[in-house]
Amino acid sequence: MNFELFIAKRIIGNKAYKSSVSAPIIKIGIAAIAIGIIVMLIAIASGIGLQQKIRDKVVAFNGHIEITNYDTNASDESQVPISINQEFYPNFNNIEGVKHVQGVATKFAVIRTETDFEGIIVKGVGADYNWDHFKEFLVEGRLPDYSQKRNEEILISRYIANRLRFKLGEKFQTLFGKERPRIRNFEIVGIYNSGFQDLDEKYCIADLRHIQFLNKWEDNQIGNFEVFIEDFSDLEEKTQQVYQEVPSLLNAIPITQKYYTIFEWIKIFDNNTYGIIAIMILVAGINMITALLVLILERTSMIGILKALGSSNWTIRKVFLYNASYLIGLGLLWGNIIGLGLLFLQKYFKLFPLNPDTYYVSNVPVYIHWDYILLLNIGTFVVCLLMLLIPSVIISKISPVKAIRFD
Repeated sequence: MNFELFIAKRIIGNKAYKSSVSAPIIKIGIAAIAIGIIVMLIAIASGIGLQQKIRDKVVAFNGHIEITNYDTNASDESQVPISINQEFYPNFNNIEGVKHVQGVATKFAVIRTETDFEGIIVKGVGADYNWDHFKEFLVEGRLPDYSQKRNEEILISRYIANRLRFKLGEKFQTLFGKERPRIRNFEIVGIYNSGFQDLDEKYCIADLRHIQFLNKWEDNQIGNFEVFIEDFSDLEEKTQQVYQEVPSLLNAIPITQKYYTIFEWIKIFDNNTYGIIAIMILVAGINMITALLVLILERTSMIGILKALGSSNWTIRKVFLYNASYLIGLGLLWGNIIGLGLLFLQKYFKLFPLNPDTYYVSNVPVYIHWDYILLLNIGTFVVCLLMLLIPSVIISKISPVKAIRFD
């Protein structure tokens, strides 16, 4: 019996591509699997990549969690100071997963030139500031150094530099305060470009001690703390833990709450990705069902012979499912080769740009990881194979007598 089934498998496999009816349909089925896996890989990689890139840019300017005073201030300007002498500073020893804590302060200012002016938020940072996130954004010059005495070095965005026609090394005047403005001179030592215009058009980075002096604060007073954690997926849990650890007069706010609209927007990417995956698997499955039905109809005589020789319905069904599995695997192979090739090209050569005004990034970011690639391939293979169980039931309806006479 095994010999007959082996011959049946060979017949289906060898003649499927030669048949004038089944050959193009089988190729379409393979192409549908390949195109489906390509689209799904691109959708997942670009969706996750875009989410991470936008999220990381927002975090770079604000941290994962902000520790602030309980007050009614809804602006970006620090008004009520906090003492830096806290048990959780400089290290959150009681909470695992916290990477870094830094003290900052912000103040509204106006840059004034001979022909123009621009409103900005000056973010004061100190020697404890983590510059790792801004290293990626730096496009000209260097990062400021505030580890020594107070200085006039400032980091501005490419957006502000272009609007005011500033160049690296240039000095400018900045006015602080409304009723009695106070002037501070700064020297541009670096220009950054995060691609996130909503933030680039506002923030300049300067020495924290300027904000303390202008606000008449003590040297140990800041506007708020920024907390960075290791895993963004633990944000809600870590925010609750931080809230429990800080004094009762302080509040802990996750970055997802401060920029609620942005994070709700990037969540939509997940729904789009799930929809694309469902549609692609459905289309690929339907094409494979069509191919399998054609194979069954073309091999009706062979099915009748195998039944006459004593083969069970399930045994014959397995023959067709084995060959269908081979076709699915072939489609997955080509789909992965082409899909991953495109993703790696985009990752290293940035072939496909995006409008940063809309998407906050200048090119399509991609996230490539073997966990979702394997899961996607296994899931596609299993779902398509399960869908093929339904049309294979037709085999049990075929009568050996009629099938042998079938032409």
